Amino acid sequence: MSGGTSAGRATADRCETLVVWDDALLSYDLGDHPLDPVRVELAMALARDLGVLDRPGVTVAAPKPADDAALTRVHRADYLHAVRAAPHDPFFSGYGLGTSDNPVFEGMHEASALIAGATLTAAEAVWLGRARRAVSVAGGLHHAMPGRAAGFCVYNDPAVAIARLLDLGAERVAYVDIDVHHGDGVQEIFYRDPRVLTVSVHETPLALFPGTGFPDETGGPGAEGSAVNLALPPGTGDVAWLRAFDAVVPSVLRAFRPQILVSQCGADSHRADPLADLRLSVDGQRAAQLAMRALADELCDGRWVATGGGGYALVEVVPRTWTHLLATATGEPIDPATLTPASWRTLALTRRPGSDVPIRMTDDADVRFEPWQPTGEPDAVDRAVMATRRAVFPLHGLDPHDPRD
Repeated sequence: MSGGTSAGRATADRCETLVVWDDALLSYDLGDHPLDPVRVELAMALARDLGVLDRPGVTVAAPKPADDAALTRVHRADYLHAVRAAPHDPFFSGYGLGTSDNPVFEGMHEASALIAGATLTAAEAVWLGRARRAVSVAGGLHHAMPGRAAGFCVYNDPAVAIARLLDLGAERVAYVDIDVHHGDGVQEIFYRDPRVLTVSVHETPLALFPGTGFPDETGGPGAEGSAVNLALPPGTGDVAWLRAFDAVVPSVLRAFRPQILVSQCGADSHRADPLADLRLSVDGQRAAQLAMRALADELCDGRWVATGGGGYALVEVVPRTWTHLLATATGEPIDPATLTPASWRTLALTRRPGSDVPIRMTDDADVRFEPWQPTGEPDAVDRAVMATRRAVFPLHGLDPHDPRD
């Protein structure tokens, strides 16, 4: 490891996986809003009831809020002042706050800083060798911009964590975002920084918020190739999504040679999600998580920081998908045929009466796929893959037409 850091160094208190959690993270509550904290509560409860958090080598630790020094590495000081002031000013407007997407709520700064602190804690633990992997399921608020809230996100916790990694000496950080929405805030913050590779696999911006993430967004001057955008058509399901991911993401990561992988694992690519139009299953999302863990093992000595993100099927999808994420990060993946515990089903109905509570950890989907080939008559997904490969592969010395690259 270059850069004079202690990344990967074994320590006496090293754990295999750090899960950063405290019930106080549920205070990021936008009220009557799609981003309901019950989804995170139920995810952690399901993981706990299935014994994932009690596995050997797993440490669950509470975060501290990110301080102003950490937050102002990516956000403007005047924006922090606005976030603090808005709940106390009935006439407040501006900075993207007080909208239907980002309503103002009491304790907004404190709740947002705590989520940023959770992902910051996860990243520090992995980089400094205290943990091999770390998960911050409440994190993944990837739309927040340096000077405004956007897309349900007040502070951009993945960007805050990546900035800390750079300050600690990281020279090559890869960020892979599989939320159905483009990871625009993280891309924007590091668009001119060649040390950070941002890769986003999302529904086409022609059909979905935030309207960015086209293949020709490839990085700013001096950082050409540092942004990779794979924009998929509405209706893309497991097999096509996984084939597209496999045709782009491993190649650019291998060319970049990251020292650490940071992932945003939004669950809103699921076919049941009410806010988007991809058609993945829980099984497909689980396969994507396993692929990212394998890439971290191959390229980063296992160093992987995973966050949550979007996901608005609050009972039906998010708890299962993020429990699979926690299991993938902590050791043996959960068998998809596993039953959800009766205790968890009772809790889910208590929190969300009338919900369709899933009985098993699977959607019974077949996620096997054939690797992408630039031959035959391309469909819409193949055309999206080729657009991304043509835009960015040559910037990494890769041949967009060679399936081996």
